[in-house]
Amino acid sequence: MELTQHGDVFVLQMDNGENRFNPTSVGEIETALDEVMSTRVDDESPCALVTTGTGKFFSNGIDLDWMLGGDVDDPMAFIGDMSRMWARVMSLPIPTVAAVNGHAFAGGAMFSLAHDHVLMRADRGYWSVNEVLLRMRLTPGMQAILSGRLTLPTARRAILTAHRFAGPAALEAGIADALHDEEALLPRAIELAQSLAPTAHPILGILKEDLHASVLPLLRSGEGPAAF
Repeated sequence: MELTQHGDVFVLQMDNGENRFNPTSVGEIETALDEVMSTRVDDESPCALVTTGTGKFFSNGIDLDWMLGGDVDDPMAFIGDMSRMWARVMSLPIPTVAAVNGHAFAGGAMFSLAHDHVLMRADRGYWSVNEVLLRMRLTPGMQAILSGRLTLPTARRAILTAHRFAGPAALEAGIADALHDEEALLPRAIELAQSLAPTAHPILGILKEDLHASVLPLLRSGEGPAAF
């Protein structure tokens, strides 16, 4: 995990292969968010966050090798921690942009939707919620982030068919806000974030709380059945 600053924009780059979520990676993201928020001069100073991955993957979701390895006493405790991290990103009082550089599957796809804006590569990478193929049930928080950020037809197609949305299809479905080629993706994401940085303010966090009022409580509760 690497955190760099470009003007008023912090770039959080996940750089661990498939960038799967486990206690270590979720903790590192939380630490990076702490650093972003503590580095600000004050609550009204311009600031924004871009999250991206490396290579072929934005994030391939939960680390199932770890989860199903037999040494996890309470999987739902971790799911709760991960969901609360998503909720934190979703309600930050600064603008956020996901620069989806490659594949975003399952929890990685949902994590992208925790950001205010989603940019994807035009030429490579799939966005997919594939729990139906993994024979896994979504928690209420997971269902909420999908139904809250996507249209009903898109959410239905994503959840029930595990459709793999390439960039153009993701743009058409409203998953992505814009597409860029590989070289331009991160610069354009930083450019967008910089343009929005002056909106950083406690009121922005309040507006996000209101906008996502049906999603955030469920993510923060970390509760609900899930089949692993």
